[in-house]
Amino acid sequence: MNLWEDLTYRGLVNQVTDEEGLQKELTSNSISLYCGFDPTADSLHIGHLLTVLTLRRFQQAGHKPIALVGGATGLIGDPSGKKAERTLNEKEIVQQWSDKIKNQLSQFLTFEGDNAAKAVNNYDWIGKLDVISFLRDVGKNFGLNYMLAKDSVESRIQSGISFTEFSYMILQSYDFFNLYKNENCTLQIGGSDQWGNITAGLELIRKSTDEDAKAYGFTIPLVTKSDGTKFGKSEGGAIWLDAEKTSPYEFYQFLINTDDRDVVKFLKYFTFLSHDEIDALAQEVETAPEKRTAQKRLAEEVTKLVHGEGALKQAIRISEALFSGDIKELSAAEIKQGFKDVPSYECTQDDMVLIDLLVDSKISPSKRQAREDITNGAIYLNGDRVTELDHVLTKQDRIEEQFTIIRRGKKKYYLIKY
Repeated sequence: MNLWEDLTYRGLVNQVTDEEGLQKELTSNSISLYCGFDPTADSLHIGHLLTVLTLRRFQQAGHKPIALVGGATGLIGDPSGKKAERTLNEKEIVQQWSDKIKNQLSQFLTFEGDNAAKAVNNYDWIGKLDVISFLRDVGKNFGLNYMLAKDSVESRIQSGISFTEFSYMILQSYDFFNLYKNENCTLQIGGSDQWGNITAGLELIRKSTDEDAKAYGFTIPLVTKSDGTKFGKSEGGAIWLDAEKTSPYEFYQFLINTDDRDVVKFLKYFTFLSHDEIDALAQEVETAPEKRTAQKRLAEEVTKLVHGEGALKQAIRISEALFSGDIKELSAAEIKQGFKDVPSYECTQDDMVLIDLLVDSKISPSKRQAREDITNGAIYLNGDRVTELDHVLTKQDRIEEQFTIIRRGKKKYYLIKY
């Protein structure tokens, strides 16, 4: 099965400027292609992962990916999909974020070999443009009516758009032209919201070179969930690729909780499993959804891809400990991941009567309720039920002398820190 057939099976083909011509080019030649990532934060999130992995699929098929970090366009702001002007960040901040994103991209692409990937920053060429050259050599190729007709601009006309963001399309077009001219890059890929920017780039290439220039645009679908909510968001916010912002355990849990209606689509999007294996998992979703085999495989494959085998094992270990209640088996580092968002209390005493701790930490609203909770067997220390009213917490009740996990009832966890 060739690349295009694989992309089609996985539902990754959305819009193509010249599908027949691109298929022929991909079959007969090794091409260079690029995708841009603007540094609007210090990490990519899971929503970016689909385009990154699509670049990886092209590379595995023998093509050369160029990962462009928008050090310049990140200073401007893309109006696509936005209802209002983006807050502009300082140049130093954007540079720091650009460096971090460049490092993240290197996790997924191979920068050695015959079709080695390349990382570039568009500040290297846009930063050298003076205003007159930009207006005369680039801006003259874009008619106002042409730009106003693009969805990314048209959708903002009523709410308002500044000249700064209005110019974004021209700057991204210049990226494509620059890479076409200097890197022989003939394909730009991106999410479906980038279609207007991509086709504008093709227009600039044809006007600045010749009408027969072989260059193509290709978009993949924006990732959506069946319930209509935005993919990549949890109660705690965005699901980041940076382990410091979203722990591997949180990342794993986000994926393992995927809806049955979405899991097969996400297996196709985010994993490199064979078609036969995905089809078998799809069948299991139909016949035995309660086993959640497809969700487990999705969570395992993507967590391992993003965070590595060790982090995956740790995420599974935390999940199993929480399910079984065997908290004592976890390390302090695993406690930090698994209980990151539960209520916490800083304890400053070496030995403390359990009833007093329950009240001071607001786990129980009163001493009377604390006594009832203990007597009724509703209180657990590190997974073990405690029923003695005179129980005193000592260093023996701490995990690596840092934490005690108190559970009240079946699901309410509290983190005691020392």
